[in-house]
Amino acid sequence: MALETGLAGRVVWITGASGGIGRACARAFADEGARLVLSAGRRTEALAAFVRDELAGADALVTGLDATRAEDHERVVEAALARFGRVDHLVANAGVWPAEHAPLHALDPVRLAHTLAVDLVGVAFGARAFAAALARTGPNASGGASAVLIGSTAGRFGEAGHADYAMAKAGLVGLMLSAKNEWVELDPRARINLVEPGWTATPMAADALADDAAVQRALATTPLRRVARPDDVARAVLTLSAPALSAHLTGQTVTVAGGMEGRLLFEPGTIDADAARSPGRGSGDEDQDR
Repeated sequence: MALETGLAGRVVWITGASGGIGRACARAFADEGARLVLSAGRRTEALAAFVRDELAGADALVTGLDATRAEDHERVVEAALARFGRVDHLVANAGVWPAEHAPLHALDPVRLAHTLAVDLVGVAFGARAFAAALARTGPNASGGASAVLIGSTAGRFGEAGHADYAMAKAGLVGLMLSAKNEWVELDPRARINLVEPGWTATPMAADALADDAAVQRALATTPLRRVARPDDVARAVLTLSAPALSAHLTGQTVTVAGGMEGRLLFEPGTIDADAARSPGRGSGDEDQDR
């Protein structure tokens, strides 16, 4: 017997829907009979073609979205309300990952501001517009509203050369933990959770994953020893969104990264064990500020 999710007929807004994870989420929710609001930045025509060719029969609204503009999120919500009457679920997936390795002291301030504007502030704008719609329409009688924010293992472990991305993704935790306490005033069954993918085989990561050495480093502390597929992430998102599966899960972080524990800082065999065991200056019993 198929597992009931409670998503049939419900309205799901997916941002960044033209990317690998976004498309996988769109397929997963369409398979459950959800109605879709699919937003993309520059690739709206490709997204519309994807809906036509691969989601035949799905009730879907395709929109553009500038993630850095609050009014753009509000415009998408107005279009969704006009088409469907409400928005029940948000999957905040829109994001950027600047590929160039740049340590913080050399990081272009324009890049830093833009990454934060898309990956953190833009997600907050989406959550804000979603909550405002919920305040207008009230709860869905068939189950609570929910949001899933797409974070990253970079927000948990950091990522050298990509502090802007790691900062933005780490900030989503504060957004989630605040919204989970606010949204129950709008809908007593409203929920919000965070999914942290690790390295995932998406177009955004394709160039980085083409480097065998980079893949080796990425998987060096990953027990399952493979890069995630977009469907791996989409299934976690769907489970956390589904009112019949996760009705009592909110404020939680699910890491979809094969058990990753972080990145190796040093290759095995390169550490001087004797020096590592020797106490350094200031390690004795003298008073120190700690």
